[in-house]
Amino acid sequence: MKYLGFRHEGEGCIGVLDEGGDSVTLLTTIDDFYGDLGRWRTATPKGATRPRGEIDEVPPVPTTAKVLCLGLNYQAHVDETGRDRPSAPNIFARWYAGLCCHGDSVPVPSGEPGLDWECELGVVIGADLVDTAIDDAMAGVLGYTCFNDISARTHQRATSQWALGKNADNSGPIGPHVVTADEYGDPYGRAIQTRVNGETMQSSTTDRMLFKIDETIAYITRCTSLRPGDVIATGTPEGVGGSMSPPRFMHPGDTVEVEIEGIGILRSLIV
Repeated sequence: MKYLGFRHEGEGCIGVLDEGGDSVTLLTTIDDFYGDLGRWRTATPKGATRPRGEIDEVPPVPTTAKVLCLGLNYQAHVDETGRDRPSAPNIFARWYAGLCCHGDSVPVPSGEPGLDWECELGVVIGADLVDTAIDDAMAGVLGYTCFNDISARTHQRATSQWALGKNADNSGPIGPHVVTADEYGDPYGRAIQTRVNGETMQSSTTDRMLFKIDETIAYITRCTSLRPGDVIATGTPEGVGGSMSPPRFMHPGDTVEVEIEGIGILRSLIV
């Protein structure tokens, strides 16, 4: 099943995409959905059906969602940055306010020479997870999506804390939908790419993660709980613009696409 977030009668809602992905049928509000996943994951959508092109999309997670990201989670990306391989999942936080949807515009912040791209597999949590064992972790995954950890490198590199450079306005595209874990199957060995104006910048496979999803969930939940609707962005492979010589960044007028095998294409416009 594929879920999509959209605004209906002024409220964020979850809908189910049809097989072709062209229309969406209302299921319930986002808060109701994540508040009672046991019910809604097996419910037959009975709300209105609308063409996808006519809806106002919103991130398919609650406004209270934690968005936790892994830095340096592919060895080739570690190598291109010149850093050491982390000894544990290198977690930093984004906030919901910086998320945006497929097709949305992403502005270049003042003082930045441009924006950098980072294709990532996003994991949407589907259960209350506290001090979760590795063997139990994958049962707590609702589904998978594409994530673009668009980065303002000047602000990111100005200090040892990454918060500003990783939370520029609209810099967290998520989508184009959430594919449920049962439909998606094994999340590893999936092709993952970034293209800018049609040129491939990153190309790898998800099995190259240093810290796999179950290990990451277990590590996070030893310290902080995960709740339904929280998101883990699992890190990016090599090929980021800031590590090129000379560096390459995205500028107004550029189009960036993140594509993950079995999910689809997440497209953003730089303005």
